[in-house]
Amino acid sequence: MSLQKVISQNVIKAVGELYQTELPTVEFQPTRKDFEGDITVVVFPMLRFVKGNPVEIGTKIGEYLQENVDEVAKFNVVKGFLNVVVEDGFYLNFFNSIYSETDFGYVKTPSKDAVMVEYSSPNTNKPLHLGHIRNNLLGYSVSEILKAAGKKVYKTQIINDRGIHICKSMLAWQKFGEGETPESSGLKGDHLVGKYYVAFDKAYKEQVAELIASGTEKEKAEKEALIQLEAQEMLRKWESGDAETVALWKKMNGWVYEGFDVTYKNLGVDFDVLYYESDTYLLGRDVVKDGLERGVFFKKEDGSVWIDLTDEGLDEKIVLRSDGTAVYMTQDIGTAIQRVTDHPDINGMVYTVGNEQDYHFKVLFLILKKLGYDWAKQLYHLSYGMVDLPSGKMKSREGTVVDADDLIESMENTAETISEELGKLEGYSKEEKKQLYRTIGLGALKYYILKVDPKKRILFNPEESVDFQGNTGPFIQYTYARIQSILRKADFDVSTALDMTFELHEKEKELLKQLQLFPETVQLAAENYSPALIANYTYDLVKEFNSFYQQVSILGETDEIKKQFRVQLSKKVGEVIKSAFRLLGIDVPERM
Repeated sequence: MSLQKVISQNVIKAVGELYQTELPTVEFQPTRKDFEGDITVVVFPMLRFVKGNPVEIGTKIGEYLQENVDEVAKFNVVKGFLNVVVEDGFYLNFFNSIYSETDFGYVKTPSKDAVMVEYSSPNTNKPLHLGHIRNNLLGYSVSEILKAAGKKVYKTQIINDRGIHICKSMLAWQKFGEGETPESSGLKGDHLVGKYYVAFDKAYKEQVAELIASGTEKEKAEKEALIQLEAQEMLRKWESGDAETVALWKKMNGWVYEGFDVTYKNLGVDFDVLYYESDTYLLGRDVVKDGLERGVFFKKEDGSVWIDLTDEGLDEKIVLRSDGTAVYMTQDIGTAIQRVTDHPDINGMVYTVGNEQDYHFKVLFLILKKLGYDWAKQLYHLSYGMVDLPSGKMKSREGTVVDADDLIESMENTAETISEELGKLEGYSKEEKKQLYRTIGLGALKYYILKVDPKKRILFNPEESVDFQGNTGPFIQYTYARIQSILRKADFDVSTALDMTFELHEKEKELLKQLQLFPETVQLAAENYSPALIANYTYDLVKEFNSFYQQVSILGETDEIKKQFRVQLSKKVGEVIKSAFRLLGIDVPERM
């Protein structure tokens, strides 16, 4: 049991016995550095339930704790703050209880109810870009955090593999490609297809400009450009099942999937189940018709079907066009229901989608609730802000996207440059260096993005992210490698915890306190769908370890028992760093 739980339970018990009052919760804060204590109970909130002077109340509770709770050694009260000093034995017992525990902080038995986490969900007309990187890193990390917190998780994506934008790439390749393939060009398949998406846009703009120059109004020119009309005709052919069009669609999408797979592997993310828009775009129409009969939806004079959400502070939303065709909302309704049909143990879903879709998901979740699905109460939009680079925004059609593959390679190169400048790689083979650059570069990228609250917009600075000082991935990786160096130098078996009764150094105690917070942090990160909580916990742990490392002798300690304990404490800190980083999808190097 954590220190906070032990003290909380006993403070509630003390208030009950001393004041015959039931205290619902106990508020804590870290003890200020200028006061003695391991944890501070804030007395002021209790005044709503217990009348009296806060100093007197704090003193009475402190006396009760000292007399009745073995873990409490002494206390002091400063104004309305009860500072509690905890016996060293509590921390040593805690350490012995977790030392041999594999994956400390993780829930070992998953719940029967599952949650499906959707992320990535790219279009098949272009490569993944910087925005997709944040999406993938968030979705993958949240999936791993939920699993660590005891959830069964299905990781999924819906691939947007149909529509006019896909036909634009297909048509441009047909017109300008001259049979070019990934093999003949040396390009990854997704890059090749993306090249023709840009080519379409270039040709389209040229045709529009020509029409305007000949006297056509701009709006009409944009609609009547020949290449645009040809793309629309290609979409009609695809929807009607034209064999030649479908064959071209399958071939070019196949190129894209092979390219995506390489990027996902390099990024270190994966999926358990895939959905394709070409399979799901017709879903939902029958559900809407059923909802219409039940009065969930209503029909307008032109035959279109809507839902009225004005009572919920939203507006009316179309779910079926007058010609009976579906809109994106219809498709998303059907896809959500299909997922639960495919995986009956699902009792919730997380959608990792940018914050420009906030309104869409409010509407989607409300509709599913109104349709009567219990699991709709457990839907969550993991809304996140955009990622910018110092060079500015990205535009897919103009070919100015910050490509995911290029960024990953750039991060490795940046890691190489900085590592070589610092001279940290003596004795490494060429292959070992290459692997280390990848580990550092990807770690820097992932940590920089994940340490920020998902809702905040990020200005990503590659050079700043690969700093070996401060709140960065490489700083934490370097600390982990430092711990492994200590373990390699230790001349004794560190596998079994010791029976210890000595007095703890203040820095040892602070480190043990930080370790105690890890299970709670995992649960909080899962409840808030926030990898940032894990990232910043890990940074705090590393800061605490480095303070311990600088102020306490480890391998140079002359007392053999203390030396062994400090090495073992270092080992456990390393394990928790590795476990925490695993939840962020980040590797840690054994040497740096």
